[in-house]
Amino acid sequence: MPYIRESIITTVNLAGKVHIAPIGIIAEGDGWVIAPFRPSVTLDNLASVPFAVASYIDDVRIFAGCLTGRRDWPLALAEGCPVPRLEAALAHSVLKVESVSDDPLRPRHFCRVVGEGMHAPFTGFNRAKAAVLELAILVSRLNMLPREKIEAEIGYLTIAIEKTAGPDEREAWGWLMERVEGHLANAGERGTSASS
Repeated sequence: MPYIRESIITTVNLAGKVHIAPIGIIAEGDGWVIAPFRPSVTLDNLASVPFAVASYIDDVRIFAGCLTGRRDWPLALAEGCPVPRLEAALAHSVLKVESVSDDPLRPRHFCRVVGEGMHAPFTGFNRAKAAVLELAILVSRLNMLPREKIEAEIGYLTIAIEKTAGPDEREAWGWLMERVEGHLANAGERGTSASS
């Protein structure tokens, strides 16, 4: 399996409108691969403006927010790039698309790092942050997973939230759990109407 770095990717369209999305970038050789699903704004933007910025953050509210309709996060200029970075980035990489391998599901954009910056210190790991990140990934796949898998994962991840979460992690967890609960309620209603 390849090394994947969870990051927040910013891209822009030709009009300069910024799109923010959580994407795991894939290490490949001396660069990174961005492989957004079809259809997606990130995919359209990369076709129009072949640059992206990967922001490396420790504020998990941004991951949770992007998956729950909260995409308005402060931005900052990334030197020498038409795409901004997240203001909350501890560090960032400017990625320039060099080639694209087409795929019906997830085209792979091979990118070279053409700029980097460090902005704030990394102050250590926290199990609750990791749990929120895992729940965010789970939320992005709710339609692909059975209810039992979703509930089992949440049961395990809840331990880290209960033991180590601060206010930011609890807020992010709450946003994501609203999505999970809505999904499970809708799935239950579909099941009930199908059986009646």
